[in-house]
Amino acid sequence: MKKIEINFRKTCSCPDSHINCLTPKEWVKGQVAIWELYYEKRDIRDKDIHPAVFPIALPKKCIELFTHKGELVLDPFVGIGTTLIAARDLERNAVGFDLNPEYIDYANKRLAQLNMSLFTENTKQIAICDDALNIPQYLDEETISLCVTSPPYANMLNHERLNKSLRSDLRKNEHYKKVQQYSDNPRDLGTMKLKEYIEALAEIYKCILPLLKPKAHCVINVNDLWENNRRYPTHSYIIEAMEKVGYELRNIIIWDKRNLVNRVGIFGWPSNYITLSTTFEYILDFWRAPL
Repeated sequence: MKKIEINFRKTCSCPDSHINCLTPKEWVKGQVAIWELYYEKRDIRDKDIHPAVFPIALPKKCIELFTHKGELVLDPFVGIGTTLIAARDLERNAVGFDLNPEYIDYANKRLAQLNMSLFTENTKQIAICDDALNIPQYLDEETISLCVTSPPYANMLNHERLNKSLRSDLRKNEHYKKVQQYSDNPRDLGTMKLKEYIEALAEIYKCILPLLKPKAHCVINVNDLWENNRRYPTHSYIIEAMEKVGYELRNIIIWDKRNLVNRVGIFGWPSNYITLSTTFEYILDFWRAPL
């Protein structure tokens, strides 16, 4: 298979020793380990289009922190193209992969609808329908400056959605009793049980590691799993799996989502204290350690 022809070298005038194009004032804002992000009008929040989409602001912040203009960003589970839009906004090249052809078609439509300007014409954002295990067939080694994604949530969406709030007015909404799964493809991480999911994720990221430049970052947005009244610390399992295949953990960031939760019912009262998983998620930052 022929490799993708896409630029991966920085086009800015920043010193080679710098990790990004940020000013000291902008850098300081990125040091806070709790992020509050907002959706914008271009964001897609319709779960009938995609069951779990992060805001453009999330990959945009990661791209600003870990890349220079002109460098290459990878999203191995690109979904409907959010990371690609963020990359275009910031004058970065980007490639995204997904198993679902409908998602890839939607991602390409989103990119086509964006207003083109002179600065974006110098970069490419490409959405490809293929298994993430095949990414090395498309990209050369040591070309990626940032890998950022929100992987499918194991099989936590492949069941009827229940709202256990004691407030009856919140219990039944348009998503109640609805199965919001990613696909029926057995290779789709969103259909796998947790153990199989972690193993498959590790296999994919092991293939991606040689494609990263030394000191390139790899960011994974993930939520923990609640199933049968038990919490499974998915973020911990991912950290362990990533370290086993050669990544080094650099930072753990909390995505504070309280600004996105409109109405909250009472969960677990009075006998079972449960923190609301809808109010926060993890952003795990790894890198390929220097050679």
